[in-house]
This record gives sequence, structure tokens and C-alpha cells, in this order.
Amino acid sequence: MLFEDLKGKRVLVTGSTEGIGWAAVQAFAAQGAKVGFNGRSAPRDLAQRLQAFEQAGVDAEFFAADLSRTPDCEHLVQDFVARFGGIDVLINNAGGLVGRKPLADIDDAFFDAVHDLNARSALMTTRFALPHLKAAAQASGQTSAVILVGSVAGYVGGGPGAGLYGAAKAWLHNIQKNWVNFHTVDGIRFNTLSPGTFDTAFHADKDDEAKARISAGIPMKRFGQPQDAAAAFLFFASHQASAYVTGQVLDINGGQFMP
Repeated sequence: MLFEDLKGKRVLVTGSTEGIGWAAVQAFAAQGAKVGFNGRSAPRDLAQRLQAFEQAGVDAEFFAADLSRTPDCEHLVQDFVARFGGIDVLINNAGGLVGRKPLADIDDAFFDAVHDLNARSALMTTRFALPHLKAAAQASGQTSAVILVGSVAGYVGGGPGAGLYGAAKAWLHNIQKNWVNFHTVDGIRFNTLSPGTFDTAFHADKDDEAKARISAGIPMKRFGQPQDAAAAFLFFASHQASAYVTGQVLDINGGQFMP
């Protein structure tokens, strides 16, 4: 066990039924944390996942919520707290491209859809979790943690038709600065993981030729795998490992972009 202090911690990971989020859920479970994972709807193999956790002695629960809607953000936090008694770590992983539209085709509905999924979801979930994170820090004498998931697109603006997605991720990179300034006093640390091009559903629309072309431009010559990000979540969540680390953006991109 790498991070002993995560044992028994109550960890909520949003947007976590697959990809990087699911890898984070599994990583925290392996550390003995109590884990809540979330999606708009239950994965088809939910029963098998919960059974595997139970057999491994892991206290885990799935919570359905569409975090592009503020009431669902509130209900998710309420349901998690009712189940686990509080929150020690919040990982705002919910997000997605929504679609690709050039500037000339962007309308209010598309703007709202991208912004709500990527920015509003993190803002509102953190808002409702804030008093519970503060209470957990006061009770434990250790810092609580909020981890945002940004993107290399937040630096470079996103690929074709993904300008709003890139802007939303840049918004996440930035807003944590405000939260650090005003909520460090509450015993909460805020940090961001910024993945590069990962082999997840986000890039499922690309064929092998396109993936090879993209990989050629990455110094490590490959897409990231979900497990490549898992240990970084543990590091940021652990008071033992990162008690004095806050307001940082950690880039996990194989050298694809170096700010």
C-alpha cells in the first residue's frame, strides 16, 4: 500500500464509470479507501463491479447523477454523505467533448452543453461538498482534497471544433487559484491533473491511422492509458504525500506539451 493515510478515507469520483475516472476508483479502492463512483446512468456490469469490490473488502457505491445539472450535483453530494458520513476527497472528473463545432456553428445550446458538463459540474459539486470537506479536515486534523481534471486542451485551445472544450478546461485550471486563495483556511487543498491524449472513449472516433499520426507527435510515442494517471490522484489526495501541495496543475501527457 503506497499511501497508508488513504485507508478509510471517503472519496467521491465523478464521471467515473470508465476511462481515467474508473482507473482512479480502482486505485483508491486498492488503498483501502471508501469510494463512490458516478455516471449519468449505471454501467451494464454494475452488479459485477460491486460484487468484486465486496469480495475484496472494499466499501464502494455507485451514484447516478447528471452533473451538468445543478440539482444533480447537490443530490450526489447529499447521497454520498448519507452513505459514507462525509467527504475527505472530491475528484471532479466529469466532463467530455459533447461534440465538435467550429466557431461559425456554435449556438447558445451547444455553448451551454459544453460549459455545463465541464465547468458547471465541477463548480457546483465542489460548492455543495465544501462544508463536508471542511468538516472532515477539522475532525481529522489533516487536509481534505479537491482534485480537478483539466486537459492539455486547456493550454493549446483544443483540436478542430473543440474550442469550447479547451476553454472550459482552461477555466478549471484557473478557477482553482481563487479557491486556494479563499478556502485554504478551511483545510482544503485544490490541485488539477491535466491529461494529454489518452486512449479512452474520448478518442474512440479516431481510426488506427489517426492514432498513429497523433502518437508520432508525442515524445513517448503513445497515447496515455487510464492507469497512467491513477497514482497522481493518490498523490494529490494523500495528506501524507502532499500536505503542502496546493494550487498546482500536474501535466500527464508523455511530453506532448510542456508549458
